[in-house]
Amino acid sequence: MDKTHAITVKQESDFPDAAFRVVVSNGSETSHLVRLTDHYCRKLVGEKISPEELIRKSFEFLLEREPNTSILQEFHLYQISSYFPEYEKTIKNLL
Repeated sequence: MDKTHAITVKQESDFPDAAFRVVVSNGSETSHLVRLTDHYCRKLVGEKISPEELIRKSFEFLLEREPNTSILQEFHLYQISSYFPEYEKTIKNLL
């Protein structure tokens, strides 16, 4: 996959069940609504990085595996591991 994506992350609602608008640009622009619970965020990264950075790293993970046009338009972050079982381990290893 081409790794020259511009990823913009903007928090739209607060925890405990936050929503983030993510826009990915690479020739074609896609918009995604991603939900993240406080519990899942702490499970993955504790307080080592911000929730926005977790979302960004998660999209970088996804974009290494599929084009932005194949990423679901709306999903909970925990759902990534249903499609890519290595997701949680990979994210934790990035810290």
